Amino acid sequence: MNDTGDPYEKTFAALPPAPGRGFARTWWGHAWLRALEDSALDGEQVRQGRRVARSGAVGAVSVRPGGLTAVVRDRDGAAHRTDVLVQEFSQAEWDRLLGLAAAEAGYIAALLDREVPPELAQDAAAAGVELLPGMGDFDPRCDCGEWDHCPHSAALCLQVARLLDQDPFVLLLLRGRGERQVLDGLEARSAANARARDAHGTASDAGVPAEEAYAAARAGLPPLPPLPDLPRAPGQPPTLDTEGEPVGLDVDAVEFLAQAAAAEAFRLLAEAVAPGHADRPAPAPLTEAEDAVRLTREAGDVRVRSRLAAATGRSRADMELAVLAWGFGGAPGLAALEDDWAPDRAALARARAAVAAAWTDAETADGAGGEAGEGAGGAAPVLRRVRARWTQAGAGRQIRLGREGRWWPYRREEGRWIPSGPSAPDPASALEADPEG
Repeated sequence: MNDTGDPYEKTFAALPPAPGRGFARTWWGHAWLRALEDSALDGEQVRQGRRVARSGAVGAVSVRPGGLTAVVRDRDGAAHRTDVLVQEFSQAEWDRLLGLAAAEAGYIAALLDREVPPELAQDAAAAGVELLPGMGDFDPRCDCGEWDHCPHSAALCLQVARLLDQDPFVLLLLRGRGERQVLDGLEARSAANARARDAHGTASDAGVPAEEAYAAARAGLPPLPPLPDLPRAPGQPPTLDTEGEPVGLDVDAVEFLAQAAAAEAFRLLAEAVAPGHADRPAPAPLTEAEDAVRLTREAGDVRVRSRLAAATGRSRADMELAVLAWGFGGAPGLAALEDDWAPDRAALARARAAVAAAWTDAETADGAGGEAGEGAGGAAPVLRRVRARWTQAGAGRQIRLGREGRWWPYRREEGRWIPSGPSAPDPASALEADPEG
């Protein structure tokens, strides 16, 4: 970066070519890119801009309040002066933004570490100050003659996303103030806040009950707006649009994961706004291995399914069994397939009682010895138990007790035990539910 001596202008040297890499890594860099994509009427111009920016054709970038300037070259060497204008903040907007930032020590520390706390951006937006640009906030100007974003202005915006990753004060300079001015403003407001606290220290040292403080904060606030309607379908995530296949990255797999994340977010949102959601217990979070099975069930691409299987240490055949078990019962169904557990004394006693009560004249072989039980349900099958698995002798059928207390049916097929249905509350129902039995 070259310092021109003007605190309101910075010039950044041209960045080297960036084949195969993303233009942003931080959340605020990605927000800047979304604003570019939303502002451009022609997505092809943005795609061409990526190629121009990746080739290193964007020269030194000058950043000043309200605008960016650079010389961008075409493939034939023709140079174009390109500007992108951004709305500056008013004095009132700066006062609100700096007041919010100074009120939280963590915000100041993050800015000094060249980071933009997402909470600061959210608080500022709630106060009517949009720190990050949005749709329509870019005003491109280029001597190539295009009235909308052209490849040159798109390339300039893409290059600036890389600069923002390194130094978010570039964004604040665009909004009207340089780094020194911003830090001086934060220091002045922090000192004023400290003096105000000291002046009221005697009255506030004792504090107030949390209930009173909360009631005072709530007083006079308008009621929350009604929840928006649930969208009709999950959103469509952006495609991973690159000029060439990135080295070591499976584009199809990344796009599948993005679509799967959108679908899962839609499902969770639908559950959250459904009646009675607050009264239901929160489900246990999935492990990485469980989530890989869930994703495999949704994946249609054989390559993606194979990669997910390999990532969890499963063979393709083992993953297909896991997907089948997941379809019958989610995480508990998968556990019944892969968790060969041994019930403790109390759990085993309950299981034996359930087996004994399930059939009239039940004749079971449990380990080395047999046990008889009576109950409703007809003639008893001969069952042999190993840990939490009861196998029907000579029938190729098995029931497994899950840790949650439900029974899962299995059948023998080509030398393997295959999940054959959803769980049941008792062993007889589980054994009879096997469609192959």
